[in-house]
Amino acid sequence: MVASFGWSDFAYLALAIFMLVAGAAFLYAAIRLGGTLGRASSLLESTEAELLPVISKLGGTVDRVNVQLDKVDQMTDSAVDAVTAVDTAVRTLSLVVTRPIEKMAGLAAGVRHGVSSLWARGSLSDSVQTAKDEAARRERDLVDELEGEQ
Repeated sequence: MVASFGWSDFAYLALAIFMLVAGAAFLYAAIRLGGTLGRASSLLESTEAELLPVISKLGGTVDRVNVQLDKVDQMTDSAVDAVTAVDTAVRTLSLVVTRPIEKMAGLAAGVRHGVSSLWARGSLSDSVQTAKDEAARRERDLVDELEGEQ
């Protein structure tokens, strides 16, 4: 018996061939994707195996750095305390030195102006008052000069 082969049979044959080719392509893609996923899984496992010790060492390094930073913090606190102590000592010494200098400068200015007043006017009481006023003015001026420098 001779079978008749029509256009519908040709269409079914073409569809069957297309389905076989598409299935083969899908199978090839699935096999390739499986290989890629296998390599990615292997990469992740090896990365994990190598990365965990590095992370552990990094944690130890961070701990040691924190210990050193604590030491540096203590050193800076000590340095601040030392600077504060030196500042207090310098201020005290400055006060001890500057007060007598202010008085001596006032005395020198007072004596100079007092003698000049005595020469010019001939009155002892006027020259004493001029000397006191000038001594007080010079002391104030010196204090103002020293405070202006700071």
